[in-house]
Amino acid sequence: MTQKRQLKFGALIHGVGGHISGWRHPEIEPDASVNLSFYIAQALKAEAGKFDLVFIADGLYINEKSIPHFLNRFEPLTILSALAAVTERIGLVGTVSTSYSEPFTVARQFASLDHISQGRAGWNVVTSPLEGSALNFSKTVEQHPDHATRYRNASEYLEVAKGLWDSWEDDAFVRDKASGIFFDPKKLHTLNHQGEFFSVQGPLNVGRSKQGQPVIFQAGSSDAGKDLAASSADAIFTGHPTLEDAQHFYQDVKSRAQARGRHPDELLVLPGIGPIIGSTDEEAERKYEEIANLVSIEQALNYLGRYYDHHDFSQYSLDDAFPDLGDLGKNSFRSTTDRIKKTAEDKKWTLRQVALQEATPRPLFIGAVEKVANRVQEWFENRGADGFIISSNVPKGLDDFVDHVIPILQQRGLYRTEYDADTLRGHLGLSFPENRYVKTKETITQ
Repeated sequence: MTQKRQLKFGALIHGVGGHISGWRHPEIEPDASVNLSFYIAQALKAEAGKFDLVFIADGLYINEKSIPHFLNRFEPLTILSALAAVTERIGLVGTVSTSYSEPFTVARQFASLDHISQGRAGWNVVTSPLEGSALNFSKTVEQHPDHATRYRNASEYLEVAKGLWDSWEDDAFVRDKASGIFFDPKKLHTLNHQGEFFSVQGPLNVGRSKQGQPVIFQAGSSDAGKDLAASSADAIFTGHPTLEDAQHFYQDVKSRAQARGRHPDELLVLPGIGPIIGSTDEEAERKYEEIANLVSIEQALNYLGRYYDHHDFSQYSLDDAFPDLGDLGKNSFRSTTDRIKKTAEDKKWTLRQVALQEATPRPLFIGAVEKVANRVQEWFENRGADGFIISSNVPKGLDDFVDHVIPILQQRGLYRTEYDADTLRGHLGLSFPENRYVKTKETITQ
């Protein structure tokens, strides 16, 4: 925490991308979302750029209007386990929902990934915003839990997972062949959790890893999401249209963390950006237009509808003002739907303008190499971000960033030139989480 502040970077490996029509570009592999070779190449490129981590997003519900990447993609922990075998230093972060899984199973899965990768695992905690997710899980088929309930559930879920990860003290497994002692029973601890949502006895049948516990990411920007991150996460994945918005969010979540007795630097703020880089501004603009021109207005309306519980926007006149949707979307992507409504109102955009902008947002980080590097530095030095999660919606987007922007940031002393740690926690400058039972014993003996 006392070292010079340096940028953190993650690479979102997103198959054919978050763009609804990007797969049609002649330079994009149309099967990238289920192409192991593509994922390996992206992970190795990020590792060559000394990135802190690769990031695999996920969702649990699709329909015929979902973007192509969502229709046919790898499950995060499966692909991350494969990537662990072909990478050496880069962190491996995956999304798993707390609303539609069990804490014992997920704690075991991430502990296993942490061992497989020798301390490089991270969990992006989400609560699953889409109503349709409930239809794929029989225990909640009656109703998708509301926003507040999902976050109460997530808070308890994380409490259980972290407790299970402390089932074994770091040196519990003696493995002494001569004496026949495999483990020290005094260093095994049963959780015995009883709460509002979960009853979990434990202990976990996987020991602690090289980094103690997997790193916790959180990807929600509502008040409930920010509170969860402030109390329980190590990093928050977010997104903002302007530096001013980013600075406000940054100060907000850091203050919330501090109010909970944490040092502000213990919670990293990592906005997601999709930089488009060219040798000139004109080349970067051409790359953007190539992708934007692949989208029809019908596709754009479908994409917009996903944020609002797959609302049918085709019923409205395209060139009228963005419709009044009331509370629609408040129980799904709340921070995103609120932003869209506010932007449409402030800019007096029509439905057509909103839909096309959301389908292919013009990135703030677009232009010649130096311009993009300058903007990254500006956001970092002015406390809009501690680093960024880089997505790629244009061909070779990650390659462009690693090959051209990273060297500039390294020359300016803002970014590492070599890895100086071998765990994800080490890359991010986070302290080792001491086992709670060891801390308790130390307190008693003092």
